[in-house]
Amino acid sequence: MPIENPVTPCQATALDRGARPDACREASGACCAESVEDKLVRADHYWRRLEGIVRRALDIGVSLGVLILTLPLMLLIALIIRLDSPGPALFWQTRMTRNRRGRQPSPAASEGDAAQERRRDCMAGRPFRFVKFRTMFVDARERFPELYAYDYSDEEIRHIKFKLTNDPRVTRVGRILRKSSLDELPNFWNVLTGDMTLCGPRPEIPEMSRYYNAHQIKKFDVLSGVTGPAQVSGRGDLSFQETADIDAEYVEQRTLKQDLKLIWKTILAVLGRKGAF
Repeated sequence: MPIENPVTPCQATALDRGARPDACREASGACCAESVEDKLVRADHYWRRLEGIVRRALDIGVSLGVLILTLPLMLLIALIIRLDSPGPALFWQTRMTRNRRGRQPSPAASEGDAAQERRRDCMAGRPFRFVKFRTMFVDARERFPELYAYDYSDEEIRHIKFKLTNDPRVTRVGRILRKSSLDELPNFWNVLTGDMTLCGPRPEIPEMSRYYNAHQIKKFDVLSGVTGPAQVSGRGDLSFQETADIDAEYVEQRTLKQDLKLIWKTILAVLGRKGAF
């Protein structure tokens, strides 16, 4: 004969401790609620893990395919760059990507202290060797030192744009490569090695990371990307602060479906050469 209202493990534990029957029922309800919550947490964890695996699989497959298919084109571009101006065809630079340590500000820290901790954590994060085709003269830093000061006031940083319409540092071939975004093709090597991903905030130089506020620094919670939200929202037309805000909002709402849409929008933006200088 089946037992009506069988005692659950939670109720049994409560009875063993001398609890009242009504307390046992409350314990059962709390147990069930906790169980549902745990299941939701586990489901979210597994989904994020699966999404990460799919992202990495796409990164490897797409980057490997692009590098193989465009190898003849990249060799031709490298030759043209060497013929156009003295210097190497590739440009290597230290950039900042996802901070693997993921250190959070201490709970007792004030908002200002938390922002400083995040900034220090970003500066101490994982730098990597970013590669692209060289589009500037090799002595650009010596010829235009004022463009490499990276010392801005609060007012300047709100409005400054780093993509100059007529940048004197850019070579003739470099202008063509930038307008067509072909200078970014070597980025797929960074994707293949795991330093970047197909879609994410563009990698930042270490000197500029100190200008991010506590909200904007969230861009370093994910890998930097070949393309990202700023690339389909104005590219070079955006100010530093506008780009930082867009990147932070993207990280908060990031999904694989959204990334696929951004990749498609990037293709359309590149074909239209919108915001490319």
